Amino acid sequence: APSTPYAIPWANSLFEDNAEFGFGMLATYKRNHERVKRIIEESRDSVKENVKNLYQRYLDNLDDYQVTMEVKEALSKEEIPNDLRNILDYMPKSTVWAIGGDGWAYDIGFGGLDHVLSSNENIKVLVLDTEVYSNTGGQSSKSSRLGQVAEFADYGKKTNKKDLFRIAMSYPNCYVASVSFGANMFQTIKAFKEANEHKGPAIIIAYATCIEHGIKGGMSRSMDEQRLAVECGYSMLMRYNPENDELTIDSREPNFDKYDEFLDNEVRYHALKIKDKELASDVLTHNKELAKERYAYYKNLAKKNV
Repeated sequence: APSTPYAIPWANSLFEDNAEFGFGMLATYKRNHERVKRIIEESRDSVKENVKNLYQRYLDNLDDYQVTMEVKEALSKEEIPNDLRNILDYMPKSTVWAIGGDGWAYDIGFGGLDHVLSSNENIKVLVLDTEVYSNTGGQSSKSSRLGQVAEFADYGKKTNKKDLFRIAMSYPNCYVASVSFGANMFQTIKAFKEANEHKGPAIIIAYATCIEHGIKGGMSRSMDEQRLAVECGYSMLMRYNPENDELTIDSREPNFDKYDEFLDNEVRYHALKIKDKELASDVLTHNKELAKERYAYYKNLAKKNV
């Protein structure tokens, strides 16, 4: 969009360099944040007593957004060095989020994502996973599932979905979560809170409905469809915290009897039955078996942490 309707600082990049773009913003913030600290330390003997007290409060609470924001507002009204006044906006504790779709995260921008998640820097990533290139015409991506009909996969994708959650877990000190707002709002909020508080890289993979799915009843049924996706085991809600090497599965035991109902409810799968019923029966049955295997894998992994 040519304009940005958000109250927080926001910038758009080409979608393929999303991770690197956000990482650059973080590097800029860190450099200026360190400069703020250096100016404070060098000038505290030459400022008024009340300013010196604000300086100390800031230095004692560098990782507290509320306190550092209050100090910034207070210092803006005081006599302080011009070098500090020019970069006051970098005083508050800030978090940088890089947000993009699965076409970026799983495919064209994965190299940058790999670099960022392995950095051990405090960068946060949100992947809006629609399992298809939503922005550029509905092409199949590495996030698309076996048997899913999309552009470049007229008779269903021949390979299964790339498991970005499992890949992200392998990076040292990387927080990972899988969420679906329509399925569980509170789990989504909890995951964002934990990701934001984690000292290091974090990635949240959010299962997102899309017009390319062809949901029966239209996009107004998005929340119901997200809930059904989790109930039937198509999608999972889980969180991995590297601080204690603990994987938590937040979804209930899936009812795989509802799996076919979910697939039939979306044109991206139902279309294959119209084109080739026998092929659809084979690949969509395999799609369901792969979902069962994935659930069993993560359930077993979570048990090891108990």
